[in-house]
Amino acid sequence: MTYENLDAELVNALLGDGRASLRSLSEDLDVSVTTVSNHLSDLEEEGVIQGFIPRLNYDTLGFDVTAVIQLKVEGEALPDITDRLRDFEQMTNVYEVTGDYDVIAIGRFRDTDEMNDQIKALLADSDINESNTSVVLNAITENEQFELTVEDD
Repeated sequence: MTYENLDAELVNALLGDGRASLRSLSEDLDVSVTTVSNHLSDLEEEGVIQGFIPRLNYDTLGFDVTAVIQLKVEGEALPDITDRLRDFEQMTNVYEVTGDYDVIAIGRFRDTDEMNDQIKALLADSDINESNTSVVLNAITENEQFELTVEDD
């Protein structure tokens, strides 16, 4: 393997098994443990790899309702609203977006009552002009990451 592909191959290997040891990665990539360690450190320092966390299945933990919440926000209040949404622990994703709405948030809830309470709390804010909430019926794909392209030698 050429070193020019090593970072992509290392990222792809970690996508397959984020708990792989440096030794097993070095064997799979046919380079030394030191080389893997150095490249992994570089990828973390550059922000390419932002940590190693478990991927939770919220459904098995009792969070059966996923909601996509779209909000129209008063212009200057946007940072405050996104900060509030980030502080709601059940909001797994918060995006500032273009289009008809200013913010899209994705939340996980135990039931529709819990979802309804959280949405009502948000809508009590006078800086939120409009909302649209969709409940996810079936998650086709979630939290997927894609492998990096490796140049042919």
